[in-house]
Amino acid sequence: MRTLATIAVVLGALSLAGRSDARSPNFCRLTAGAALRACQAGARSDGVLTMGKCINRPDAAGRKTCARQAAVDTKDARASCRDEHAVRQAACERLGPAPYAPAIDPANFVATVDNPFFPLTPGTTFVYEGQTSQGLEHDEFFVTHNTRVILGVTCVEVHDTSRIDGELREDTRDWFAQDRDSNVWYFGENTTLVADGLPVDLSGSWTAGVDGARPGIIMKAHPAIGDFYRQEFLLGEAEDLAEVKSLSDTATVPYGSFDHCLETEESSSLAPGDVEHKFYAAGVGNLLTVDLETGERSELVQIVRE
Repeated sequence: MRTLATIAVVLGALSLAGRSDARSPNFCRLTAGAALRACQAGARSDGVLTMGKCINRPDAAGRKTCARQAAVDTKDARASCRDEHAVRQAACERLGPAPYAPAIDPANFVATVDNPFFPLTPGTTFVYEGQTSQGLEHDEFFVTHNTRVILGVTCVEVHDTSRIDGELREDTRDWFAQDRDSNVWYFGENTTLVADGLPVDLSGSWTAGVDGARPGIIMKAHPAIGDFYRQEFLLGEAEDLAEVKSLSDTATVPYGSFDHCLETEESSSLAPGDVEHKFYAAGVGNLLTVDLETGERSELVQIVRE
């Protein structure tokens, strides 16, 4: 009954879509509310399933311990749903009430991605390293010669791999394209998390135009302090956000020291509290990523060109 009531509310709001007065719906908030209810339903479902597994334990003490942990986990999961909702609501305050539906015209895109803060020259590999709690992370961001057509737009394919102490942990294909104004758009990714050499998780993968996914801007043509925008959008799977924080920072990494750097803050509705600051140098690209919670740094150490 609750699900039917929710659908009725949403349908009622959609019927007002053509109105321009004060009663027009806030589609951003409606979307956030739907995501909250889906998250809560998932938490309940996972909790019930886990409880079933607890019941099936043969020993009474084990059943009791398991049930207690299941209750705690369900409570934590519901709290995470509320935290995600708070991030989405805050984003809606800045992004406005309209549906997120950027107009994509293939004729408005160019073949070369040469935004000075995000250049993607095929055959170039950006190499990053940083010490993490799990070990030394080594990341290679390789701009391939491959392309993929998404929403009619020919996108450059990037192959991004991440290793911890030499062991592959993440293998990703990303697709980017630049419009005539020099904004660089993010059209999707295929992400595989790896453990012990085997793929274990594909969550976070998305392709613009599939299942409601929308492209976002990964780098603006003319960044200005205070710019706030979506980098990707697939509700419940890909919800990264970015804000321009500075245009005059200094960054020092093994590759060199740079002034007048662009600094952005990146966050996600799906990971409340996980915030990164990224630093970019004109003519080079991304230099440095800093995790604000842990202080861990991923630094540009080398650029290899074919």
